[in-house]
Amino acid sequence: MFKTLVAIEPVNLIQAAQKELKQYAEQVILYEDIPGSEEEVIKRIGDADGVLVSYTTQIGRAVLEKCPHIRYVGMCCSLYSEASANVDIAYARERGIKVLGIRDYGDRGVVEYVLYQLVRILHGFDCPMWQDEPLELTGLRVGIVGLGVSGSMVADALQMMGADISYYSRTRKTEKEAAGMRYLPLNDLLSQSQAVITCLNKNIILLGEEQFRCLGRKKILMNTSIGTASDTAALERWLEYEDNLYCCDTEAAVGDPAGKLIQKKNVICMRVSVGRTKQAFALLSKKVLDNIRLYLAGEKV
Repeated sequence: MFKTLVAIEPVNLIQAAQKELKQYAEQVILYEDIPGSEEEVIKRIGDADGVLVSYTTQIGRAVLEKCPHIRYVGMCCSLYSEASANVDIAYARERGIKVLGIRDYGDRGVVEYVLYQLVRILHGFDCPMWQDEPLELTGLRVGIVGLGVSGSMVADALQMMGADISYYSRTRKTEKEAAGMRYLPLNDLLSQSQAVITCLNKNIILLGEEQFRCLGRKKILMNTSIGTASDTAALERWLEYEDNLYCCDTEAAVGDPAGKLIQKKNVICMRVSVGRTKQAFALLSKKVLDNIRLYLAGEKV
């Protein structure tokens, strides 16, 4: 049991999960705003031995050094790799601090967004129609870049609707190829696809100048990654051609802090994370609590 378990920022746990936390700590503190500085993070942690954090706040070496009582950090957000994490996992390991994160809790919302966005563009529902007449998803050549959990779900859904699916991934997915999807090298996929959907891990940028040349004109590029998947300057040059279309859910997925690209007519940004649904928060809460229970039980995770 923890002596003090503190969520240093909003971590999106549902009410039932917040109540359950009291079973695992003598004291539970839940902050409802994002700390404005590293000093504030350290102050909020204090002498707590358990910490919960979302994706908006960094817990780096300096914080861990000044909070010597920490023995567990629960990341209430996607943990793809140590390099992309907002917690210094390597240093935490040196200190004997266990860091656990979660994955795959908002993927269904991503799939729904992809289907919605493509259908409205192809048919011209409440937006300019992509071609001269309405199109179905049937026969649309779609390239999926990144065939992890969400990418696989997107590919399956589009294939069910009749789309012609190709994919590029670090590893070949033989089960997908057996189901009729084609593996292509990245540049070939870009040149042969009418619509390309990037489903990459955080901080993975695969589309640069060469890739946008291969992608060419009159294409739909949709980014479902947490951040941008493209070099910003190369994307900006590609968007100079108004027959190209870029779609994403959040401003971060545009990858332009200055906010210039999001103003373009051929950029469609929903300005909301499509994975943040009631069901996703329930699943997030379950996975966060599962990690806490496993840690306190002394199991290897």
